[in-house]
Amino acid sequence: MRPAPKSATTPSSAVRRPVNLGSPARWLALGWSDLRRNPLPGLFHGFLLTAFGALLLWAARDKFWLLAGAFSGFLIVAPILATGLYQLSRALESGRRVGMAEVVSLWRSGDRRLVIFGLLLGLAGTGWVLTSAGLITLWSPLAIQKPADFLRHVVLVREVGLFEAWLLLGALLAAPVFASTVVALPMLVDTQAPVMVALKASWRAVANHPGPMVAWAVVIVLLVGLGMATALLGLIVIAPWIAHASWHAYRDLTHLPASGSPIR
Repeated sequence: MRPAPKSATTPSSAVRRPVNLGSPARWLALGWSDLRRNPLPGLFHGFLLTAFGALLLWAARDKFWLLAGAFSGFLIVAPILATGLYQLSRALESGRRVGMAEVVSLWRSGDRRLVIFGLLLGLAGTGWVLTSAGLITLWSPLAIQKPADFLRHVVLVREVGLFEAWLLLGALLAAPVFASTVVALPMLVDTQAPVMVALKASWRAVANHPGPMVAWAVVIVLLVGLGMATALLGLIVIAPWIAHASWHAYRDLTHLPASGSPIR
């Protein structure tokens, strides 16, 4: 069953507040509220994500030179995985409590815009994994097989070099991906806006609120890092929490026309 046609505008019930450095805390509070009001679909998302991470960890258990890029690349592809949870927050906003059926309906809709965006994020994530693996294996004088090897021979070395280059390259890739998705993907779920319109809105939101956006990106990285540090188990809750919070970030960052007016 295809989802009901989406309005090309933000529902009038949405409440937008000025975006400032305190906004990430508000988005997290609202996201937590959404997760508590309708926990099962979000926790199911988080469980699947954690199970995939555990499988990846097992498959590359002796290849941390590859695993480091794969785990950090999660931040690149995660926004497309959260589209179903944007749909749930959208429903809660209008007073509806929906389940996995509506999420599956969104996934099965074959929305070409989401498919294209997902493929692009997948390519970006793959590019980072290959770049990370190549950088570590070519630069490090010793084999990086275990997490302890990465910590000892990459992170804790006295010389400035490999770790700093690894972080810099990761940031250079992650920053434009974040700027392209923070508003665009929720907008594609919420409206019929073309991909380029959503991308422009996303970059405009980041350009207009650089401080809050940097703070929001740092919060996301820290929470995901916390989830990974708990043997991935924390991601069961943290991943859907961030996704729901991201929906509320989108609401505050966008100023779409009144109901009935087309997006331009």
